[in-house]
Amino acid sequence: MNIKRIVLPAAIGTMLCLVGAQAQQAPAAKPVKLYNTAKQKLLDGKQIFSFTQSKMDPAAYCEAAKHYDYTWFEMQHSTLEFADIEKMIAACPHVAAIPMIRLPDAQEWHIQHATDIGVLGIVVPTVDDVDRAREAAKWARYPPVARRSTGQGQAMTIWGINGINYHQTINDNMLVVIMLETPTAVANAFDIASVPGIDVVIVGNNDLSQFSGFAQDSPQYQAMVTKIHDDTKRAGKIFGQANAIYATGHPLSKDAFFFQNGPSNDGWKPPARGGRGNPNAPPPGER
Repeated sequence: MNIKRIVLPAAIGTMLCLVGAQAQQAPAAKPVKLYNTAKQKLLDGKQIFSFTQSKMDPAAYCEAAKHYDYTWFEMQHSTLEFADIEKMIAACPHVAAIPMIRLPDAQEWHIQHATDIGVLGIVVPTVDDVDRAREAAKWARYPPVARRSTGQGQAMTIWGINGINYHQTINDNMLVVIMLETPTAVANAFDIASVPGIDVVIVGNNDLSQFSGFAQDSPQYQAMVTKIHDDTKRAGKIFGQANAIYATGHPLSKDAFFFQNGPSNDGWKPPARGGRGNPNAPPPGER
């Protein structure tokens, strides 16, 4: 009996060691590529650029969207309605540019509508404090991480293809971007960026200049941008700027990855337009 008591635990211990060794030798699971290609590029350390869609024009949208990383559907400073954007997304649902909407605020119904019609990202402007950042994150994803309700919009038919379960994958594919645009936001930048569910923090360059009273080339303005950059990086989030002139040449450009507007991926330019200025200039930037 004494021999059995000694041998049996030893045998179990040997088996556990073998199982542990096999577990250590097992190859790590290969990361799954996201169908949100814009977010995947960000995770891969690449800069991404958009064009801005401010009018209901499916043909123009579908053409421009072939050439960029994502579409910035503009709802803060335009008369676009959710039904307009829904139709444009449906017109070319798997075009290169991932659909995203800049909403006017972080209200639940706005974020629910945006996600239900098939966008894979939202941009929430003028985030001054943690409460607004939490609202943005709360409604953008399903439980258990957030509070998005299950709807019957076209999102599931667009992204739930080729064996993909939309409900099980959309939380990882959703991209939540917030804009810091005031001195108050600058002061709260680290706490805001630290909110779970916030993926990207960008500077609303024009409004930060307007609200602060400092020109974008002033030392005071640049100090605010640097603080947002440092706090965002310290919180482990992705940093960006609304103005693509900060994509190259600026001291922070090596750490800036998300931009409104900017160059297309293949040199494409929008068709000539009437009026003053460069007819091939990109649509207006952040306001």
